[in-house]
Amino acid sequence: MATWSTLNFQNANSPIMEQLIFFHDHTMMIILTITISVTYMMLLVMIKKFNSRFTLENQMIEFVWTLMPALLLIFIALPSLKILYMLEETTKPSITIKTIGHQWYWSYEYSDFKKIEFDSYMKPSNEINQNEFRLLETDNKIVIPFNNQTRMLMTSSDVIHSWTIPTLGIKIDASPGRINQGNMITNRPGLFYGQCSEICGANHSFMPIMIESIDIKSFINWIKKY
Repeated sequence: MATWSTLNFQNANSPIMEQLIFFHDHTMMIILTITISVTYMMLLVMIKKFNSRFTLENQMIEFVWTLMPALLLIFIALPSLKILYMLEETTKPSITIKTIGHQWYWSYEYSDFKKIEFDSYMKPSNEINQNEFRLLETDNKIVIPFNNQTRMLMTSSDVIHSWTIPTLGIKIDASPGRINQGNMITNRPGLFYGQCSEICGANHSFMPIMIESIDIKSFINWIKKY
């Protein structure tokens, strides 16, 4: 049972990811309803013969089957647009971290407090401990305070990368010559993993991301010791 639990996805750890999960469930219910309805009507068409003169040409039926898909699209589009605006909204971030994608590792800069810079490489398989994850552990991890908004500035030094943390609902493209922006808020402390989700070369699968979320007091102590 313990082995099976390690294969599951991590639970959502940000308000954005929680909203994305709610939107996924909302959309799946609509799709499931459409699938059942269409399947039922297809079975009726195969079983029965609808040859009534009142159903061969009926403006009301045509109006209904035109109006219903439009209403369903509205029910899907409205929460989708709400989440889209939430993803782009950044208000008074507590800290800003600049991230630079390389082939094939990440560089991070904390410039709000003092000049803290470090590279983050994947740990080789022969160096990981028993309780660590293969291909996901890094030699240096990002440290952020939970319940505080963090702004990520993203760019690349060579090709296009994509900085992705699924449990936080964040995915930012790192493009050379361009700075993209994203934000995240963690709800609780812990370790959270991600990877580059853009095919960026031969070692694309070997540039993981590791974030440690801690309380604000521990974060300040970490900054002082660095």
